[in-house]
Amino acid sequence: MSQPTDLTCPNTSNATVVRRARKLEFLTLAWNLVEAAVAIGSGAVADSAALIAFGIDSLIESSSSVVLLWRLCGGDRGEARERQALGLVGLSFLALAAYVAVDATRTLIAKTPPDGSLAGIVLAILSLVVMPLLSARKRRLAALLRSNALHADSRQSSLCATLSGILLGGLSLNAIWGWWWADPVAGLMMAPIIIKEGLQALRGQACSDCQP
Repeated sequence: MSQPTDLTCPNTSNATVVRRARKLEFLTLAWNLVEAAVAIGSGAVADSAALIAFGIDSLIESSSSVVLLWRLCGGDRGEARERQALGLVGLSFLALAAYVAVDATRTLIAKTPPDGSLAGIVLAILSLVVMPLLSARKRRLAALLRSNALHADSRQSSLCATLSGILLGGLSLNAIWGWWWADPVAGLMMAPIIIKEGLQALRGQACSDCQP
């Protein structure tokens, strides 16, 4: 019999799948908080627009995980929370895109060369490994739960992997060849990708499109 401290949400169908989804969101939350701390800290030291943007993306993904945990704990109210959760995920994308565009443009205009960041390069490589795995698992669970919000969150994890590749390119070009402009250009390359994902989340997606 469950104890009072049991985290299982009441009145939720597919209880086993929901528990798996919640564990996955807790894992994503923990990873993204560490990722954000390393990226923003390293980005501030190196004055890297792309690295700081990547860190903020990780913070937004953390908030996305909190939103999804809120949705998954909705019980009978979960479906009503679905649209709200999608809207919050979408708005977080657009907020990040605005920040990235402004900060990267400012860096290019000021011609401020960032320092190299070994920590950032290592972080980008690790994220390229971890985030696709999390994204794939979320998509499978989203299909089982028929949750548009969880599917949108899986796209956000997939986006993080894409941004990791762009970040790695920018940081590597700057570190190896001294191409300082590669860092803010990497940030600008992120912006349209982020905007697209934000608009898709705001519009919502049919559950029939949520494939495992």
